[in-house]
Amino acid sequence: MKQENRQVAELILDQLKLFGVKRIYGVVGDTIIGLIDAIAEQNDIQFIAVKHESAAAFMASAEAKLTGRLAVCTATMGPGATNLLNGLGDAYADRAPVLAITGQAPRNKIGTEFQQYIDQQELMKPFAAYSANLASQDAIIDLMHKAAQTSLGQRAVSHISIPKDLFNMTTDAAPRPLPAVIEGVSTFEPNSLEQAVHIMQSAQQPMILAGAGAMEVSEEIKELSELWGAGILTSLGGKGLIDASFPNLLGGIGEGGNPHAPEVFKEADVVLMIGATWWPEGYVPKNARIIQIDKNLQNVEKSIPTELGIAGEAGEVLPQLKKRLSTFSANTEWLARCHEVRDRWEAQNEQEGSQSGSPVHPARIARALECTVAEDAILALDTGDLTVWMNRNFRPSGQTVLFSGYWRTLGFGLPAAIAAKLEQPEKQVIAVVGDGGLQMTLADLLTATRYGLNITVVLFNNGSLQMERDKIKAADEKEVGVELTNPDFVKVAEACGWQGFRVESDTELEAALEKAFLANQPTFVDVYTEQAFFPETK
Repeated sequence: MKQENRQVAELILDQLKLFGVKRIYGVVGDTIIGLIDAIAEQNDIQFIAVKHESAAAFMASAEAKLTGRLAVCTATMGPGATNLLNGLGDAYADRAPVLAITGQAPRNKIGTEFQQYIDQQELMKPFAAYSANLASQDAIIDLMHKAAQTSLGQRAVSHISIPKDLFNMTTDAAPRPLPAVIEGVSTFEPNSLEQAVHIMQSAQQPMILAGAGAMEVSEEIKELSELWGAGILTSLGGKGLIDASFPNLLGGIGEGGNPHAPEVFKEADVVLMIGATWWPEGYVPKNARIIQIDKNLQNVEKSIPTELGIAGEAGEVLPQLKKRLSTFSANTEWLARCHEVRDRWEAQNEQEGSQSGSPVHPARIARALECTVAEDAILALDTGDLTVWMNRNFRPSGQTVLFSGYWRTLGFGLPAAIAAKLEQPEKQVIAVVGDGGLQMTLADLLTATRYGLNITVVLFNNGSLQMERDKIKAADEKEVGVELTNPDFVKVAEACGWQGFRVESDTELEAALEKAFLANQPTFVDVYTEQAFFPETK
């Protein structure tokens, strides 16, 4: 029977539903009103109305990072599309599958001096692995399939611009599911990993560096570490990957990591990188043989002098490596060396997190969060001074941590927490933010209120762009513009329908957090925070 003609906007939603999309984040604008009308006529996909398009893209990026599914944001042409770019940059840099759908000028105005017109394909080129402008209503399903397959297959941003007049045009095109893909399991034969095994068996001082790409193989990494006698370090992307109590975990690398880790990492003779693509300057072992496991070939030797790259799923590779190393005789002296560095940092970390006083030291805030959050909580970190203190002093015990990894943008924390709560409403969700980053998305406190999301914002309120101040001080330069003009954040939060708590001393901290986490409404904890110089600022 012939398919009944349907409007492009309706087909977009039907197709997104088949892709598993649950919500679209965006701001209503003139050129997407056809899409907005179609959303209002159905109940399968929710429209999340935010205060700024950058927040919509942040939310889509955070949802995609959290779930691995395609996430969607939308905006009108011109300024709406350009406002998406910061959030799309975050998705691009952290390889999150995001689809941006933007309105465009009517077809007969494309390329003219029409108000707000810009060539959106050129605009999106730095971030989008696929960007197309819909030229005919009959092509909508094909374009959406291409976009979804690109985003999901490459873990990338895709983009479709749609002329305003096409949303209401009808076509007999029909939505269809993505083709089923059978991914190989245990595709690595033992002999194919012979070179990797040979290198690993030569190790006397092995280390494992795990990142965001290793989130699904934490148990395999722990088992391999024990067999191989290797210490484990994690990038910020791997925060929470391994429980902090695991004895072979030395902690993190880079700013906010274990400050004693470089000395032992530099002594490694073989490094196995799993789902990580970077290590900071000053950590590189000069004489180490490096094996890198990553699903994406383009990540192999991205910035590391890799001897052997293994393109594949870590979940397929690690079991094979474990089998071949089952009789390996680990160097107990090396493992003792790793444990000594771990224990030294644990003692220092405990001391840092126990500091008392008013204003509250940032390490003390990290420790209070560690002691009060649920084991399965989701923490959405903003970028800035709070990021390095949380990386340094917060010891996860099963929590999920969302953050802006490579893009490192201010303003990520609150939108990410909103998206996380919408996606996993049963979880405790906390946005950990600084006063600089929060003010970039402050209006979206009202978004949480609008959708009844009982998230908690914990604010490191030190009245400055502290990370930048530290770097200026470390460079012995003069500063200007780092002092912030802050409002009374508790009053602002309360005006937005939140319950507010003000903390001026560390003695009040745990009690305020526990009350906030138990409240059945959005809660805001404003912590008067010390302007502490981060000890490893360069």
